[in-house]
Amino acid sequence: MTEYLVPQIAVVFEEEIKKSRFITYLQRTEGLDVAKAFWAQIKQAHPNARHHCWAAVAGKPTDSQQLGFSDDGEPAGTAGKPMLSALQGSQIGEISAVTVRYYGGILLGTGGLVRAYGNGVQQALKLLKTETKVERAPFRLDCDYDQLNLVRLLCEKYQIEILEQDFQLRVHLILGLSESIIVPFSTELSERSAGKLVIQPLSIDE
Repeated sequence: MTEYLVPQIAVVFEEEIKKSRFITYLQRTEGLDVAKAFWAQIKQAHPNARHHCWAAVAGKPTDSQQLGFSDDGEPAGTAGKPMLSALQGSQIGEISAVTVRYYGGILLGTGGLVRAYGNGVQQALKLLKTETKVERAPFRLDCDYDQLNLVRLLCEKYQIEILEQDFQLRVHLILGLSESIIVPFSTELSERSAGKLVIQPLSIDE
């Protein structure tokens, strides 16, 4: 997957179920460390709540290494997992949900808790605005000054990000390419420059 949806803005959904208040927060979080910091921030904002349950799809939706959840004292499997299931079902990436529960004195039972936490996230997702994130791989391209206009025109045509520009004896560029346009862009670049312009994948060390 080279592109996926991510949250555009944070949202909050609140409801009362059998005298318990459930407040669900959704926010964009890039990486599990950011997700955990968001959870800590909500806990700090609600010090008197009984539970602060959370779930996160902190990377792209298909990256199982970026998943996390916590029941935070609720019976195992009744909060974090249904919250995570709702997030995964949305196919949105880089997203965290934190649901704060103020206990109202009436037990909901395991089924009631699963429904409450899962539904809170589902309702919050309905309020969420998203945008598309395109994953881009970095490539290096060196060109002469008289070739720069051609490069810029092709970058505009293929919606390529120029990440860095270094003007020396030649122009050294770092370009961000999405997977689907690597072949057509490099082919047209080579054809229109008579084989003189070639992109090179950038290693992590560079």
